[in-house]
Amino acid sequence: MFTLTKSPEVADALANGRPVVALESTIITHGMPFPQNVETARAVEELIRSEGATPATIAVIEGRLHIGLTADELDTLAGSKNVAKLSRADLAACIATGGTGATTVASTMIAAHLAGIRVFATGGIGGVHRGAETTFDISADLLELAQTPVTVVAAGPKAILDLPKTLEVLETHGVPVIAVGQDAFPGFWFRDSGLKSPLRIDDPAAIARAADTRAAMGLAGGQLVVNPIPEADEIPREVMMPVIEAAQAAAADQGIAAKDVTPFLLDHIFRATDGASLTANIALVENNARLAARIALAFGSTG
Repeated sequence: MFTLTKSPEVADALANGRPVVALESTIITHGMPFPQNVETARAVEELIRSEGATPATIAVIEGRLHIGLTADELDTLAGSKNVAKLSRADLAACIATGGTGATTVASTMIAAHLAGIRVFATGGIGGVHRGAETTFDISADLLELAQTPVTVVAAGPKAILDLPKTLEVLETHGVPVIAVGQDAFPGFWFRDSGLKSPLRIDDPAAIARAADTRAAMGLAGGQLVVNPIPEADEIPREVMMPVIEAAQAAAADQGIAAKDVTPFLLDHIFRATDGASLTANIALVENNARLAARIALAFGSTG
């Protein structure tokens, strides 16, 4: 068996009914280099606090599922090497064997739901990889959204993915995809992917009511709230797409596959853009954290 290990800050917030926002940890261990990873993690937590909510960064450390990390635990995780990347398939095994791992979107949703946290802020979700018609490489994030009742705030799926197919899979599994502030479906580093979002709701309170209504109707799963990167921080689509295509070609040439694909592509894009992709990534994560905190507060007001 296992127990949830809540940080003192998160335990106090949950016990007293205050709003909490879950945060993943793969963005720290696999998504950004040191020291930008720990600096971003701290900044995002502070943004959530400044909005009146409590941040809960989630990770498995020595077999314990942590809901919220202390400052020392966050520093240790950010500087650790060979940390496992945990999705739904890996989470229980890592806990059972006393391992240390960082949570993806899927496993963070699972942990957040176990802890009673309804909102989760991340950078971008996984999705259908290009060439999935032959590789069947589809992120577990999509199926998790279909079954776990957590509202996930992201800047869309990462644009390295097949965005039309990702939207199709989400629609097939009945996942609401809600754009904020625009009709266009964002593409992570850029605001407009060229696709239309299935839904648009601009008010955080209305987004919370939509989740409550789904629950009242007995509909399984969560919501994907796609929050476009601020205009001042985006890398235009016409600039990013050739870089992404080059990264995809390099991955194919080197035989990169499965869980190694996304880290390889992000590193290739980082180097090709002279770090601009990381700067944009940090800006969109912070933007998502603000919105997630406001939705978390709205859940509290809905009762």
